[in-house]
This record gives sequence, C-alpha cells and structure tokens, in this order.
Amino acid sequence: MAKTQLGARVDQDVAEVAKQRAADLGLSVGDYLTRLVQEDSSGLRSRAVDAAARFLAEHQDVFDEAEDAQNTTPVARVA
Repeated sequence: MAKTQLGARVDQDVAEVAKQRAADLGLSVGDYLTRLVQEDSSGLRSRAVDAAARFLAEHQDVFDEAEDAQNTTPVARVA
C-alpha cells in the first residue's frame, strides 16, 4: 500500500508519549499510529475496554478484599 505523509500538531507531552510507546513496542511512530487507527476503526480497542470493564465489575469484590487486607495487615518493623 502506498504511504502518505501526514503533518499534525500535538502537545509536546503527547508527542513524547507516542515516541516512547512506539519505541517500547519496537515500532516507528508512523507504524504505531497505523496500529492505533486500525484498532480504533476495527472496534478492537472498544471491545478491549469493554471487556476490561466487565472483568473489573465481575471481580471488584476480590480486588476490594485484597486491598482491605493489605491496608489492615500490620507491618513488622525492625529496629
């Protein structure tokens, strides 16, 4: 497929995050942008967010119990 160059103005912090995430994934910024657009337009991102929300809703009590246990467990201190 032919490539098209785009120019876009974004906040500096957005540009830095995009560069870092692309590097973390071993992608160029252009390939990272392509991936984001494809995931967004295919509905993959939306389905993933919905699945995560369902998971959290179904298991929230487990997370709450673990957090409560962590907050109430006395910490042993060494002098």
